[in-house]
Amino acid sequence: MAQTTPARPGAVEPPATGRSRAGSLLGQWDSAVTSYYVLTGATALLIVLGLVMVLSSSSVESLAANESPYAVFATQAQFALIGVPIMFVASRLPVRLYTAVAWPALAGAAALQLLTLTPLGFAVGGNRGWIRIGGFTMQPAEVVKLALALWLGAVLARKRPLLGEWRHALVPAVPVAGGMVGLVMLGRDLGTALVIIVLIAGALFVAGIPLRVFGFAGVIAGAGVAALTIPSENRRKRIFSWLGECDITNECYQTEHGARALATGGWGGVGLGGSAEKWSYLPEAHNDFIFAIIGEELGLIGTLLVLGLFALLALAMFRIVRRHPDPFVKVTTGAVACWVIGQALLNIGVVIGLAPVIGVPLPLVSAGGSALIMTMAALGMVISFARAEPGAAEALAARPHVVRRSLAVLGRIRA
Repeated sequence: MAQTTPARPGAVEPPATGRSRAGSLLGQWDSAVTSYYVLTGATALLIVLGLVMVLSSSSVESLAANESPYAVFATQAQFALIGVPIMFVASRLPVRLYTAVAWPALAGAAALQLLTLTPLGFAVGGNRGWIRIGGFTMQPAEVVKLALALWLGAVLARKRPLLGEWRHALVPAVPVAGGMVGLVMLGRDLGTALVIIVLIAGALFVAGIPLRVFGFAGVIAGAGVAALTIPSENRRKRIFSWLGECDITNECYQTEHGARALATGGWGGVGLGGSAEKWSYLPEAHNDFIFAIIGEELGLIGTLLVLGLFALLALAMFRIVRRHPDPFVKVTTGAVACWVIGQALLNIGVVIGLAPVIGVPLPLVSAGGSALIMTMAALGMVISFARAEPGAAEALAARPHVVRRSLAVLGRIRA
């Protein structure tokens, strides 16, 4: 038998081959803590990018309104600072607690949404989806998204062995979820209702609903949205103008200027702060159409960066769905993934003209406190699920805390 000759002391190891490097990278991706770090990193980068772009896209309009150029940015930064501890706490809560609060959370979200139909409710941009209590305002539909994801996860996970039968697959998930969509549509918020429908579809699909039942539920949802959309003349004009010829001085004004912003940006953009469209040409530049300003100021590179970060979020969440053994975690994560990624794709589709203007913000990037805080809370919950992946808790516990690592490095420097 041949014996392996030991390497002599001081000998230089041969360089790693391309195959070994590729294997190392694949091994890192298959690590138990990959989902945790990818989710945390991509979320943080999107929040920081959003704050920068909110400042850039809103400063001119703030000055025109005789306000500080930092007015909208300061408000958004406050919401981000509120969201950080909420996200941190959500990322540390155990899975069993999320299961326990699913029903109370849905009941509370429904009660908040009903308040929009009372004197406490008020309209923004034609949608009556906001409430004001004293000096505090919020959009309850954002709470509905998170509560519905939790509730669908709890109900579908419990009924998973029976989901092959249509009555168990549809009841109570579809009627209750459809009722929540109806509450949102009573405030004429079509964009949010569509995002919630995508969330519901994601939960049903991950739960393993048979495709025939899935298709039937889709037909019901489509018919319901159409029935609630047709009575709105403004909404009909937007949809038909998108399908046919469009007046760029009226219904398609916003889409036209969004396209001009993207076209002006080219490959590298005109530079941060250099947008021309934000000078009162592009409505909602810091909100629904912030992706157009990103394209104008940061160019194709900036837009691809945003798409790449959302792709990382999607990969990490689908990785949790594949790896986690708990059906509740699978269904809830699938619902949150379809909510966040679906809303991002819908927003970007509107900006580039692939969808009619329906008014949905870009998650974590657009200005808006309710949307930012609830999206951060939802992703914090998913990060908690990532920490509960098989082997993740042990791997995280085995790694030294960042403070201890920093102190160790400082100690070596002083020595």
